[in-house]
Amino acid sequence: MHALLFLLAAIGADAGLARPGVEFKVFQFPADKIPRIDGNPDDWSLVPDSCAIGTDQLRETVIGLGDRRDPVNLDVKVKVGWVRGQNHIYFLYEAQDDYWDFARDDLHNDIFEVVVDGDLSGGPLIRSMHPDEKLRTKPESWHCFQGIHAQNYHIFTPAEGKDWAMVWGAQPWIKELPYANAAYRYDFRPGESGKLVLEFFITPMDYAPPDRARAVPSQLEEGKVIGMSWAILDYDDRSAEQYGGFWNLSHKTTMYGNASDLVAFRLMPVESNLRRPVEADWSFQVLDREERVVAFRDRSSGDITSWRWDFGDGKSCDDRHPVHRYEKAGEFIVTLEVEGPAGKARWTKVWDVTLP
Repeated sequence: MHALLFLLAAIGADAGLARPGVEFKVFQFPADKIPRIDGNPDDWSLVPDSCAIGTDQLRETVIGLGDRRDPVNLDVKVKVGWVRGQNHIYFLYEAQDDYWDFARDDLHNDIFEVVVDGDLSGGPLIRSMHPDEKLRTKPESWHCFQGIHAQNYHIFTPAEGKDWAMVWGAQPWIKELPYANAAYRYDFRPGESGKLVLEFFITPMDYAPPDRARAVPSQLEEGKVIGMSWAILDYDDRSAEQYGGFWNLSHKTTMYGNASDLVAFRLMPVESNLRRPVEADWSFQVLDREERVVAFRDRSSGDITSWRWDFGDGKSCDDRHPVHRYEKAGEFIVTLEVEGPAGKARWTKVWDVTLP
């Protein structure tokens, strides 16, 4: 099987998605190596080629267009990344095209169409596919349904003199900072050949209504599987109203409007060569403020065999994920020390745990 693909780690993790039994990797960038959105691909040099998704993984699925997938015509490579603690998905899109079509102001433009479903809610996301046929043509369905639980971005490649993307829904604010950003690098004109570099990030939304104040971003966590796919819309004739190619990762044309037809992408951990052999880290949650009960969770990385907690009140514990009750109110300095065959590490938080 292709090096980019591997069997799903958990049975049923891809339930309801296209290409069952297959998933792609979302590379985790360390916090000190977050890619800068400037069109320069150097930030992505640490992402192995095994994470790159090329033209060979796409299929032409529109009947009547014919399969024009040919690296001489158009060849693409995509890398996808994320950063723990952020809810962004980063993309590096590199494409070599024999004819770049982007002279017009409308949707007649070479396009990289990305659809994302951050919580695997599945199902239709555009009003023409609404499960209730009576609502498919009603304008209110655009505002209360289209793009709400999964999002479609028509990204212009390149965009010149117009916005970088058309969000196919009632929430155009998701293509703006702080939810998204994009940058290009190219030196060709409309009708010419050449290489395009597009760098961007988006923020998947579990709930994305027209009012951004009510939005709920998808929570991205290590090991989580999200639904995603993209299609390459290739125009090679300014006079033609129909694109000449619709090559998509899902292998289903309906990926553009049905989140159940997306592909599984897993949020990967930081690769071992990019982190110390042993790193200490932890989080906490106050379970009962009145009783001062706090749950601590170890988030350390590496081969770890022992944990030692100092709760800052004179008490300690050797459990990995302890629950501790503080007898008195106070501002506490909490330390976790971890140890394994490769060494030791500690992590302290000063007054993060403050209880009345």
